[in-house]
Amino acid sequence: MPHFPKPAEGSWTEHYPDLGTGPISYADSTSPEVYERERDAIFSRTWLNVGRVEQLPKVGSYFTRELDAARTSIVVVRASKDEIRAFYNICRHRGNKLVWTDYPGEETSGTCRQFTCKYHGWRYNLNGACTFVQQESEFFGLDKNDYPLASVQADVWEGFIFVNLDPANTTPLRDYLGKFAKGIEGYPFHELTQVHKYRAEVGSNWKLFIDAFAEFYHAPILHAKQSVAEESRKLSDVGYEALAYELDGPHGMVSTWTGGGEPPDLNMVKPIERKVRSGLFGPWDAPDIVDELPPGLNPSGNKLWGLDSYLFFPNFMVLIWKENWVITYHYWPTSYNTHIFEGTCYFAPPKNARERVAQELAVVTFKEYALQDGNTLEATQTMLESRTHVTTFPLNDQEVLLRHLHKTAHRYVSEYEQQRPRTPATV
Repeated sequence: MPHFPKPAEGSWTEHYPDLGTGPISYADSTSPEVYERERDAIFSRTWLNVGRVEQLPKVGSYFTRELDAARTSIVVVRASKDEIRAFYNICRHRGNKLVWTDYPGEETSGTCRQFTCKYHGWRYNLNGACTFVQQESEFFGLDKNDYPLASVQADVWEGFIFVNLDPANTTPLRDYLGKFAKGIEGYPFHELTQVHKYRAEVGSNWKLFIDAFAEFYHAPILHAKQSVAEESRKLSDVGYEALAYELDGPHGMVSTWTGGGEPPDLNMVKPIERKVRSGLFGPWDAPDIVDELPPGLNPSGNKLWGLDSYLFFPNFMVLIWKENWVITYHYWPTSYNTHIFEGTCYFAPPKNARERVAQELAVVTFKEYALQDGNTLEATQTMLESRTHVTTFPLNDQEVLLRHLHKTAHRYVSEYEQQRPRTPATV
């Protein structure tokens, strides 16, 4: 019997009949050709989260983002007090990368009054206008107004900065993010300015790591060694089920229990966690920063609620915890079988040393669990690429978001290929 109520259809998967219930193929995670199509159909055409407004504290603050999946680099800048802009990171003179420090392939950040090309000294103001050309008289009828930086659509939702590289895009950011974003607007993300970041190169397809964090079916097995053995055994015997799943267009969410606060018997708790009052689920003593939860959180209204996890397609996850802290995940593809994983933990600034230790224990605990996931996924990628006779795989009801993710990626590719103009064959 289910531990928590399911939809009238009997399962979350059947509640969305277009998903189907049969085994699925993971060929989309082992094909260089599919990946090249995803670069054009997905990462060059959807809204991508590239940072937060706290990274741009004053006019002239900037950072760069290497978007390998979209074959480009961008620079994001606070052009004025109330305006954040984004540009392709390319000089209009000869195509040199405009903003970089010692190594052009590495991301950078800083503050400036204008951007100056390292190659020939062309300059651009914070709005992208070309303001200086060295030896301008040597050019032929050059008008600087004709050579601004190439702009990129940029917008901000709840302090998160997004860009869209598609010049034909007409879908506003909030419309794209849909009901999930609307349902959590007003959450005090701006209060969570104590930030800890991890970044890792992972040898797997980008979708496989999303798969790992879109279900908790694996938790009592894969992470058993990270838990008190008795607690893990009890959780394994009971089985894991989430409170609710929802889909909205290309996006998905899972709402789940963690116990929250003082852990109940089934939580995976170590002695140090009891001592510090913190662990994988964050500090047990939540900061008082939320008067009332936004209506989208805890959609089932269950008193055991501890966490809502949102996947904003294609590669941005937001996890909001009952204990009033947040994790974000990003999955940036670098090839069909490699990607860069970024995990960022956001807390309210600690008021004393005990709170700081509690936060840091949560951060290092998260890292250990993520390392186990990443290591496992590299093994998964290896076997998927072995081209054995095993080509399809069954998914259970707790893996409904996985089914939706791969179906959505396939749909984006298919629709893009149908819409783009065909190149005439040459003889």
